[in-house]
Amino acid sequence: MSTSTTPADPSGTAAGRKPRDDELDLFGLTHPGKVRRENQDHFLYCTLHKTMRVGGTSLSEPELLELPSERLASFAMVADGVGGSAAGEAASRATIETVATFATHTMQVYYGTKAPGGEGFLEALRAAAQACHEQVLARARSQPESRKMATTLTMFMIVWPRLYVLHVGDSRCYRLRGGVLQRLTRDQTMAQDLVDQGALPAERAARSPFANVLSSAIGGTSHPVVGEFVMQKGDVMLLCTDGLTRHVPDERMRERLVAMRSSEQACRDLLEDALAGGGHDNITVYVGRAVLKSSA
Repeated sequence: MSTSTTPADPSGTAAGRKPRDDELDLFGLTHPGKVRRENQDHFLYCTLHKTMRVGGTSLSEPELLELPSERLASFAMVADGVGGSAAGEAASRATIETVATFATHTMQVYYGTKAPGGEGFLEALRAAAQACHEQVLARARSQPESRKMATTLTMFMIVWPRLYVLHVGDSRCYRLRGGVLQRLTRDQTMAQDLVDQGALPAERAARSPFANVLSSAIGGTSHPVVGEFVMQKGDVMLLCTDGLTRHVPDERMRERLVAMRSSEQACRDLLEDALAGGGHDNITVYVGRAVLKSSA
């Protein structure tokens, strides 16, 4: 299992202040689509906090001491299982659960090293991908009917203003900045590999019979990519599985995000676009942004 790291994002030097918890507008949804009976997609988004938990006290109202603490990080992820309905669903669910555990460990690394933007986060994300890969392989070995189970995984973690992205497969991570939609991940498919090798014109990739054949997946031949970027005020994050991208072009996604009134509304609009386009696969969408209020 090899790893590679994308270069740090050169932009975003004026990140601005860290958004408060009450300024976060986050939403995600998943839908089986119009054709498939089972939904093999899973998603998760959450915020991580360093809190005080009272183990024991003589005080009559100890819960008053457990005040909400500052947000340390936020993260979101999507996984698209393959290998049959039961096997694919199990692979994507196990992967989400494993990465969530490692996300907590990542924060422990951060507070142990005090090295934002350092290698600690990237190493923890690589370890998360490795742990997911091993868990899916172990389950496949123990269940012969699930021997072909695998999943994509695309996630990001924000420790303001740093953005860390982990990617395996063809689920995507986008960032909207200043009206421009930038894809932060590269599809790990045979079609994209052929495009990169100059053997297939880019404009024909979506119609290629290899467009949906993964060249990298958790539980298969896995080549996780880890990247580091910088967030700016006004950035909007989008995660999605290929149930969205096979029916909704990037320009339509950009239009939806530019015009969004809320993350929930943007997710539901994009879902409707994917269903209107055919809905041939499971569809999962996450949108997140910060709506800054007065700093007073």
